Amino acid sequence: MYLPDLFHEQDFETIAALIEAHPLGALTRIVNGAIVADHIPFLFDAKANVLRAHVARANPLWRDFDPASEALAIFTGLDNYVTPSWYETKRETGKVVPTWNYEAVHVYGRLRAIEDAAWIRALLRDLTARHESTRPTPWAIEDAPDGFIDAMLKAIVGIELSITRIEAKRKLSQNRNAADRAGVIAGLEAEGGETAERMAKAMAALGWKA
Repeated sequence: MYLPDLFHEQDFETIAALIEAHPLGALTRIVNGAIVADHIPFLFDAKANVLRAHVARANPLWRDFDPASEALAIFTGLDNYVTPSWYETKRETGKVVPTWNYEAVHVYGRLRAIEDAAWIRALLRDLTARHESTRPTPWAIEDAPDGFIDAMLKAIVGIELSITRIEAKRKLSQNRNAADRAGVIAGLEAEGGETAERMAKAMAALGWKA
C-alpha cells in the first residue's frame, strides 16, 4: 500500500491493538490467476507471530491456496470523512480539499490448513473467550452438548497465517498544521456519533499541540 513516512505506523503494540480491536480481516490470495478474498475473524498470536482462524470445511479456501506464496490479511480500523471546512487553512487561503482519515494493517504470510481436532477446539475456546469475556454471562463451548460441538468441529478447518511482514498505516491528519489538526478534532467532536468521537480521540492521543 502507499505508505508515506508521516502515516507509517511502526509501533508493534499499536498495530497489535488495532488488529485486536478490529479482528475481522479480509484474507486475499491468488487462485488460478484471480484475486480471491474471504472475510474471517482472526486471533493474533504475537508471541508465535501468526494469525489463527477457522473456515467452513465447504469453503475451498483451505484447499486452494499456494503454500509457497504469500497471502494477505487486511484489517481496517477507524475511518472518517474530513471536510475542508474544519481546516483553519480554509479561512486563511481556501487552498484545501476533502480527504479521509483511516487506519489499516496489511499482514502478509504463508497459509497452512489444520485439521487436528484438538488444535481447532483450542482455537474455538480462545476465540470464544476473546469475544465473550466482557459479557455479563459469557458463553463457552462447554455450554453446548459435547456431541454437538464434536459435529461442529468436523464441519470446520483451522487456518494459520505464518507472518512474514506487516505494513500499517494510520492517516490521522499528520500532514496538516497544528491549527488544521485542532480544527479536525473539534469538528469530529461537534459532529458526534461513536465513529467520529473515536477518531477525534485517536487523533488527540498522538499528542499534538494546537
